Amino acid sequence: MPPAWFGFHRFLLRLSNHPRWGRRRPQAPLLWLLLLGWPAWVQPATFKVGVMGPWTCDPIFAQALPEVAAQLAIGRLNRDPTMNQGYWFDYMLLNEECQTSQVLVALVNAERYASGFVGPLNPGACGAAGLLGRAWNKPVFSWACLNGDAEVERWGTFARPLPRASSVLYAVLKFFRWAHVAVVTSRQDLWVEVGQGLASSLREFGLPVGVVTTMEPGADGAWNALRKVQRADNVRVVVMCMHSVLLGGEEQRLLLEKAEDLRMTDGTFVFIPYDALMYSLPYRRTPYPVLGNNTKLRLAYDAVLTVTIDAPERSFREAFQDAQQAHELPAHLDPTQVHPLFGTIYNSIYYLAKAVERTRQASRWVMGSSIAEHARDFQLDGFCQPLAADEDGDPMVSYIILDTDGKGNRLWPTYSVATGPEGLRYMGHTIHWPHSASPSSDSSCWFDPTSVCSGGERSLSGHLSSGLPILIVGGTILAYYIRRRILHAQLMKGPNKIILTMDDLTFIHTQSSNKVRCRAGGRTSLAGKSVSDMRSFKSLAAAPDNTNVAVAEEQTPWFGWRDPLDLPHGQSGLSHNQNGPQCCRQPWGPAAGGESCTHPRLSPSSPLQGMKYLHHRDVVHGRLKSRNCVVDGRFVLKVTDHGYNELLEAQKIPHDPPRPEGDRFWTAPELLRDPTLERKGTFRGDVYSISIIMQEVICRSAPYCMLDMPADGTGGGTVPPSPPAPASLLCRCPSLPTCSPLPA
Repeated sequence: MPPAWFGFHRFLLRLSNHPRWGRRRPQAPLLWLLLLGWPAWVQPATFKVGVMGPWTCDPIFAQALPEVAAQLAIGRLNRDPTMNQGYWFDYMLLNEECQTSQVLVALVNAERYASGFVGPLNPGACGAAGLLGRAWNKPVFSWACLNGDAEVERWGTFARPLPRASSVLYAVLKFFRWAHVAVVTSRQDLWVEVGQGLASSLREFGLPVGVVTTMEPGADGAWNALRKVQRADNVRVVVMCMHSVLLGGEEQRLLLEKAEDLRMTDGTFVFIPYDALMYSLPYRRTPYPVLGNNTKLRLAYDAVLTVTIDAPERSFREAFQDAQQAHELPAHLDPTQVHPLFGTIYNSIYYLAKAVERTRQASRWVMGSSIAEHARDFQLDGFCQPLAADEDGDPMVSYIILDTDGKGNRLWPTYSVATGPEGLRYMGHTIHWPHSASPSSDSSCWFDPTSVCSGGERSLSGHLSSGLPILIVGGTILAYYIRRRILHAQLMKGPNKIILTMDDLTFIHTQSSNKVRCRAGGRTSLAGKSVSDMRSFKSLAAAPDNTNVAVAEEQTPWFGWRDPLDLPHGQSGLSHNQNGPQCCRQPWGPAAGGESCTHPRLSPSSPLQGMKYLHHRDVVHGRLKSRNCVVDGRFVLKVTDHGYNELLEAQKIPHDPPRPEGDRFWTAPELLRDPTLERKGTFRGDVYSISIIMQEVICRSAPYCMLDMPADGTGGGTVPPSPPAPASLLCRCPSLPTCSPLPA
């Protein structure tokens, strides 16, 4: 551009870009006439960057030379043919007060001075800056804000030129499994806001930040702050939110020296300076005299891990010297006296300018929302390291962990740090732990987003999310076990218990009614008497010593003794004058249960009354045979074992092995062909069983005696040949002494 036009050109561009020029209508026609007659090579507008920071109230941050950094960035942008196609870039320093309340006042007045902003540096002002940027529709690019991504997205015009410092710190803590963190800040408002914001951000990650304290001036202030850390539980890391001692921070020097006095630098704690996360601290061929001249500080700094932006090709000081040699920076400036935040200011301006140019290339209106939207998917060369933004708009910057060797005054790279899934990568230099002891690690559950930890252990809610299948299986097993125990207790205990033992029974003589108490563990005659054994009833009555009648204490029921092979595992009785007690298997084979009314006589229709009642109540017997029909003390016939199959199903008892062939003559053929159906039984199957029993009563012989089956009852097969004659035909010959063919 010709020098003669330079000053006037800048004047017009400033005027055209001023936020309020459109409100002064009388100047608009003149401006448009001047622009229409201007040569085509004149830039159409100026984009002015406001650089915000405590440049006048904080002497250490003032050493970053923000105006020199902005001049260098703007000069290179306007000479870069890939960046100056649409806008002429300019800058303005906006001083940020060190008191948070004053920062907010300065933000409100900043609208008229800039088209976009780099800053603020105080995290306490980020919320107000984000809301004002949205109201003004101007971009706000800040590396110091610790607000969450969701809040940043709501602002709409905000972007980060660097990753969130708490995210980088969290990646380091996760790698070493240091969950319990303490934050110590200096007393300036800026650092107090940094400490509070960092603690809130780390807590959002799920870490237990138990101590956030402000260090008062002097050695006593450092001692009081460190004593709070010592009194806290399980603190591993102390984050120092203050100026680094390597760059002149006096508070950090006092804090580390007092930590050495309190023996907190023996490997029990690790100290991390927060401010180094915002710039690239030089380490290649860079001695730090403050460590070489102070023995106590050098010993204490052995417990410090410095996390900073990596400069893989050349350090900040080397890049500064290169700019001096190119006459871009004044030669009288000493690079060792310049704060490395210089490079961060430079990079942030370039980052914003790149987003502006990408917005213009996309043919979008260049305003805050569109600029923030296009701050993604690009790469650029920073002051001393490459910068990039991924497709989601997250900045991609390499970090590194620096450590001393415990002897000298230099820093050595140990691990590279990435905030993504890459995590930490070893760089060949081992961390030198004081006394070869590193802080203890915490439970990994603190770094598991699906878990909730309490006291260093995984809490119940964390197990619910990570071990839910195991918990469900275990709960099911426990519920099943408890249910079985409850059912067992109901069977064995209480006034309504079902299973009776020998101690609960008193045997009586059927003729003399003399009670005989059964001895526990004794073995009394268990000869079961059923309908098929009627011929021995008289002899049984004549032998009182072999009684088959007993009463239970407190309930006075009557009981019949059964063949142990036929006795079930439990019972569920129904009250009817023809339904006897259910039977329960014991090692010695008693049948036990409650008794109700009696029946006056024994006849072929005796089983019909009880079965009629059961079927009327929708109860399927399923196991009816002559041995299930017993008599009480007065020789009244009772039907037993009803409900046996339902009890087996309720208790989930495995299927019994096949019963002997002769024991299944009372089972209907269709049930014999289906084991599952045989276990459940059917109403029609019960009718079939009744007919077999009636045949036994009338013929006074074994089932199917008219078919000339072998004595052992095998019959050459498991399925009976055909059902017996109907009951009406059997009743026609009730007095037959032996079995004979019946008329058709």
